Amino acid sequence: MKTILIVEDTDLNIDLLTQILEEDYNLLVAKEGVQGVNMAQQNSPDLILMDISLPVMDGYETTRRIRTTLESTPIIGLSAHAMQGDATRAKEAGCNDYLTKPVDEDLLVKKIKEYLG
Repeated sequence: MKTILIVEDTDLNIDLLTQILEEDYNLLVAKEGVQGVNMAQQNSPDLILMDISLPVMDGYETTRRIRTTLESTPIIGLSAHAMQGDATRAKEAGCNDYLTKPVDEDLLVKKIKEYLG
């Protein structure tokens, strides 16, 4: 079973993502950026769901740090911000994809399947 690391600080969002994904994937959860970097490097997940609006170290910086060791792991940025340029900024930081919150469950599952086969 493939492993997904969820880097998200909001319990409600963690619960939602867990409900959507727990039957098909092993899930790891980090609630802040430094923990996300450490868990990614220690566990080499198959895919990472990255909240962009994390406290202390945001998702952009967290993604950049993960990319120093995990160059090819797919990272999907998730954010409530839907401003023009946010998706571009996420991709420049190293995200492969970007989805806005609230997350469209069908689209999220489709994107994950595209990356994980």
